[in-house]
Amino acid sequence: MSKLQTIIDDFEYLDDWEDRYRYLIEIGKALPDMPEKDRTEDNKVKGCASQVWLVAETKPGESGDPVMVFRGDSDAHIVRGLVGIVLAATSDHKASQVEQFDEAALLAKLGLGEHLTPQRANGLRSMVMRIKAHAAAARAG
Repeated sequence: MSKLQTIIDDFEYLDDWEDRYRYLIEIGKALPDMPEKDRTEDNKVKGCASQVWLVAETKPGESGDPVMVFRGDSDAHIVRGLVGIVLAATSDHKASQVEQFDEAALLAKLGLGEHLTPQRANGLRSMVMRIKAHAAAARAG
């Protein structure tokens, strides 16, 4: 079972927002720490109220469709959990799949969409736009 499917299944068992909130923080705590050398201005995601860093790498894929590998971090617990969910949905996937990622559908499926502040939702969109841009650039060669 994929990491994302495990997260989706776990969220289905959580009925109230407080439990989902706590689980979101747990997901963030499980993210590997990002080395200080990667916490650069170039890796910082613009448009996030908290600090978010994103590093993109590629592995060779078939027919010009590389596999994307993302690492991310945030200085805020909830946002770090959101980073963890987005990375579970996009990292180790083909660039073409990453470009099709629909974060709004995923958040709705997890029951998080209506609970995010507009600021967090905008920051999440900024991060996903950056991930998709990395994927598009990787496919363009």
